[in-house]
Amino acid sequence: MPISTQRSGRHSTWSTILLASLASLMAFLSFGGSVAAQDDPAESVGGTMRAKDDAGDPIFVEGVEFTVFDADGNEVGTGTTDAEGVWLVRLPGSGVYSVELNVDTLQGFALRNVEKNPLTGVEVQPNTQKNTLFPLGERVVEEPNSIRPVQLFVDGIKLGMIIAMCAIGLSLIYGTTGLTNFAHGEMVTFGAMIGYVFHVTWQFDFLGSWMTSLAFAAVMATIITGAVGGLFNELVWKRLRNRGASLISALVVSIGLSIFFRYVFLYQFGGRAGFYRDFRIGDQVEFFGIFTMLRKDIFIVVFGSLVLLGVATALRKTRVGKAMRAVADNRDLAESSGIDVEQVIKYVWIVGSALAGLGGVLFGLTENVNWEMGFRLLLLMFAGVTLGGLGTAYGALLGSLIAGVFIQMSTLLIPGDMKNVGALLALIVILLVRPQGLLGRAERIG
Repeated sequence: MPISTQRSGRHSTWSTILLASLASLMAFLSFGGSVAAQDDPAESVGGTMRAKDDAGDPIFVEGVEFTVFDADGNEVGTGTTDAEGVWLVRLPGSGVYSVELNVDTLQGFALRNVEKNPLTGVEVQPNTQKNTLFPLGERVVEEPNSIRPVQLFVDGIKLGMIIAMCAIGLSLIYGTTGLTNFAHGEMVTFGAMIGYVFHVTWQFDFLGSWMTSLAFAAVMATIITGAVGGLFNELVWKRLRNRGASLISALVVSIGLSIFFRYVFLYQFGGRAGFYRDFRIGDQVEFFGIFTMLRKDIFIVVFGSLVLLGVATALRKTRVGKAMRAVADNRDLAESSGIDVEQVIKYVWIVGSALAGLGGVLFGLTENVNWEMGFRLLLLMFAGVTLGGLGTAYGALLGSLIAGVFIQMSTLLIPGDMKNVGALLALIVILLVRPQGLLGRAERIG
């Protein structure tokens, strides 16, 4: 009886500590969201004034003045571009506005489309920032410097690496617990927003370099997201497993958590998109006249390859990695062999969530940071995991790369807005031909 009481007391103490840690993390996210909201108004209009010098290098035009008018012609506010060519005007609310550029402040640059100044019919939705475009200089018609199928293939590899980094955890969680975690996409969003708070809102600059600032933000996002994943396993999923909850019940809980946290993100950060500093516009690098890549995309591909190679090596060489693969392959056999299955599951949640957070930062570099970015990526993660084989880390890697390439290459035949349909088509074909996935193992049921 005393032993039972002691265990109960320890369990209660740890639960209290975990709940307090989770509350602290949510307060941290709330503070970051409120800071971002103050610096970036709910409704605003702005843009970036960019030109090219004689050598073709980009330059930002400072001191250009803009005036914003409402639908009745009343002046709402004025804005001036800063050293990075960025200007922003706060608006009283959503609606239709017009923007006029003061050509006398262009400092020798010529406005390309004079007839579109002022720019009318600028519709601003609630809680959004509307970007306007005022091109400078004569239009330069450049010859295509890439072969489109090759370019799409390279873009697909980049997308596939991001999907794989996020999907490995999803696949391992399914393999070790049988849970199809619909809330995994919110881990991606959480990681991207943590990186945004450190890199943009708080602007942690070390050595005066944007690269070290981004690296620190990515490290913090990885650590915090991994910790949150471990907390949710202890507070939610472990308790459901101990109480014998069915997988259907756990699935419904994951869907509810996904919806709940998605709207928490919307409430804290708003519906507007955020961008990591210095990454909205990038320079392209040409490779042999076959394809081009932005410098940030080169970083994503190289860094993503190193991370995925490290994960694959850890799964093959380390004791924890071998235990993860053993539990995912056959839980009962692994447990009978002396492996602490519950401890392995804890590691899976921490590592899988940390990888999802890091993937969210990389995904935010390619597009933007918003409240539903992880939800949009979730479908692609499921496609990659199912293509490669449910429950296998290597299958998730292979399937995600195939899904990424298929999505981009499908734009040769279908409009770009429908490219995600390509992942669904590939998923359907694979399930019809090989239901267990490419690296999955066929099992007899019944």
